[in-house]
Amino acid sequence: MTILNKYFNAAYNTAPFSKIKTEDFLPAFKIAIEKAKAEIDAIVKNTEAPTFENTIETLDYSGEELDRISSIFFNLNSAETNDEIQETAQEVSPLLSEFSNDITLNEDLFKRVKVVYEKKSNLDLTTEQNTLLDKKYKSFSRNGANLEEAKKEKLREIDKELSQLKLKFGEHILAETNAFEMLLTNENELSGLPDGAKEAAKQMAESKGKDGWLITLDYPSYIPFMTYADNRVLRERLSKAFGSKGFKGDELDNQQIVLKITNLRNERAQLLGYKTHAHFVLEERMAETPSNVEKFLNELLEKAKPAAKNEFKNLEVFAKELDGINQLQKWDSAYYSEKLKQKLFSLDDEQLKPYFKLESVINGAFTVAEKLFGLRFEEIDTIGKYHEDVLTYKVIDDSGDLVSVFYADFFPRAGKRNGAWMTSFKPQMIKNGHNHRPHISIVCNFTKPTSTKPSLLTFNEVTTLFHEFGHALHGMLANTTYPSLSGTNVYWDFVELPSQILENWCYEEETLKLFATHYETGDVIPMDLIEKIKASSTFHEGMQTLRQLSFGMLDMAWHGNESPQNTTSVKDFETKAFAGTNLYPDVAENCMSTAFAHIFQGGYSSGYYSYKWAEVLDADAFEYFKEEGIFNKKVANKFKTFVLSQGGTENPMTLYKRFRGQEPKPEALLRRAGLIK
Repeated sequence: MTILNKYFNAAYNTAPFSKIKTEDFLPAFKIAIEKAKAEIDAIVKNTEAPTFENTIETLDYSGEELDRISSIFFNLNSAETNDEIQETAQEVSPLLSEFSNDITLNEDLFKRVKVVYEKKSNLDLTTEQNTLLDKKYKSFSRNGANLEEAKKEKLREIDKELSQLKLKFGEHILAETNAFEMLLTNENELSGLPDGAKEAAKQMAESKGKDGWLITLDYPSYIPFMTYADNRVLRERLSKAFGSKGFKGDELDNQQIVLKITNLRNERAQLLGYKTHAHFVLEERMAETPSNVEKFLNELLEKAKPAAKNEFKNLEVFAKELDGINQLQKWDSAYYSEKLKQKLFSLDDEQLKPYFKLESVINGAFTVAEKLFGLRFEEIDTIGKYHEDVLTYKVIDDSGDLVSVFYADFFPRAGKRNGAWMTSFKPQMIKNGHNHRPHISIVCNFTKPTSTKPSLLTFNEVTTLFHEFGHALHGMLANTTYPSLSGTNVYWDFVELPSQILENWCYEEETLKLFATHYETGDVIPMDLIEKIKASSTFHEGMQTLRQLSFGMLDMAWHGNESPQNTTSVKDFETKAFAGTNLYPDVAENCMSTAFAHIFQGGYSSGYYSYKWAEVLDADAFEYFKEEGIFNKKVANKFKTFVLSQGGTENPMTLYKRFRGQEPKPEALLRRAGLIK
């Protein structure tokens, strides 16, 4: 009996969280790795001549059990971790890295793949099969299959060390986030803070057995304090605590880890014949080369910087007039921006939050998905959860057929990292004539309900939920044959299109009237508030663009040149990378790189630019919806057919042009941002 048959007998073959103990994972991984190795051996030892079916296709379907266990374990390590899980992760990661190398460095397996690849012009393959063949061949050739033995061993060592360093980086950040507490016992110190934020802080203190109000580095606590708290000294303290994660020279310091990761990535790339890690990564991206990324970022910088400098100057004048502030600091940014926005638009998040009860926003996202793609979401309680806060749904189409299982996890807790993300517990694929439907999850960190109020979202949190839900739709509506090409398995600079385009619906009256109702009165959000939301949508867009560009440029600085190998100071390197985008004075105690989880823990190394890249796509795509109607079925069906369902089966630009009828035009983004007329 396999592990999957033993454990995965719940409804819809869902993950049996209640049956799994942490100590089960390590032996399960070892068994699944051995089974996957046997599947690879069977391909290698097949006495028949290599064909697409007996080599490429069989290889893509192999390791299903291992993939399932990995997705469950590493999702728990992000959303519901503990010391035991983290220790297991440190044991498991080298095993998985070694197994991955066992495949890509297997000469006999590569020979069979190469035989099929070299005769592909004579094979009658579908577009998807051709893509899979190219991808499988490159997964070997780009990862050391052609190296001599000594270099292969070096590659194994590097990959093993990188897998452990990335885990350690994330563990340090989570530990730092959990360790910081700012307990306030004088209510005057909370001046300016909205009642809901004060109540949440009080509730947090009580949960820890403390008197007063507890402020933490979790986003639902940190963001309101930085935005509304009048006490500048406390904002500074909180800001410096947030900005110094991994940068204190203690046992949780990430500086050496950053240097080791960047140097190992470059060493790995050069071992494989590439100039830098970015050259290696971008070969398989729409952008193609580091120089193209740098050109893209600099062109946007040229457009955004004048606007950003002007916005910053106006903010400085405003802060001086209001409070006599002579030098704006980073801990002033959100506070005075919010005050200025209130002055210019008579709008603030506290006005909007009563209309964005979490349950209503969730239903709003579901309604948008139904109107666009014919999906219906039914909450179910027949499948396992990894935490009581998790919501579970069955997703069906117009015919009543199962489209997906959907998990949603919205509140912060000690075992959960900050931020928001979409992930998968089970991929979509068509195998033996059966279309296996995916299990998709989104994870966020929103304010929990209090004793007097439900969870009320800021408008930024509303767009975050829609963003992650857009990723989820990409996963749910996948309809490809092979798991490695399914759902979000696309070029990294294309993956943000489905998420970012869905954010656009949050600004439309037609959408807001579907779900933005006052949590107490049931009144629909007033038209004047909708107009203010739209009017303020480009507020400080220049500064926001500059901020995003600075992150992309820092990423490319670490990964797009060889200089990190000669770097000894993470802070000095970062300061130089930020030189062209800085508006605020530097804070000596702070360093972004040591907590930049996207690129040092997640999958965004050499890819952070993709957020802006995809904004060009989403702005252009949404103009098409606007032209035809934001719920136009014809346009929605084209987006579903040519983008959401296709995964990575074709070049993304080909898919985009099939949907849009043209290549994307950057002017759409600049128009939306108010940077051009």
